[in-house]
Amino acid sequence: MASGIVWFLFPESQFLGETIPANGFPPYKAAVLEFILTFFLMVVIINVSTGSKEIGTMAAIAVGGVILLEAMFAGPMTKASMNPIRSISPALFTGNFQHLWLYIIAPILGATTAVLSCKLV
Repeated sequence: MASGIVWFLFPESQFLGETIPANGFPPYKAAVLEFILTFFLMVVIINVSTGSKEIGTMAAIAVGGVILLEAMFAGPMTKASMNPIRSISPALFTGNFQHLWLYIIAPILGATTAVLSCKLV
C-alpha cells in the first residue's frame, strides 16, 4: 500500500522504495547478506518471544534493535529488506524484477535455517 501511495503522489519517482543491490555490489553477495540478516533476525525473534524465555516488552526492544542495526549496516549494500513482501510490492509498481529473486529466496532460506537451528538447540 505504501508503494502505491508513493507512486500516486510522486509518479515521476523511479524507485518507489524498491530493494536493489547497491551499484557495484554483486547480487550473489547481496543474497548471502540477506540470508544472514534474516537468519539473525529470526533467531532473535524466536529466542526472545517464545516459551519460558519470553521477556515481554524487552522483546520488542531486542527485535527493534536488531532491525535497526541490520538496516544501518546492511542497508547501504542491499537495502536490508529481510522480508519478501517488502521487496515484492515496490517491484510490482516499478516493473523491475531483475533482482527480486534474491529478496524472495534468501530471506525464506534464512528464516527456515534459523527455525531449524533453534529447534536443534
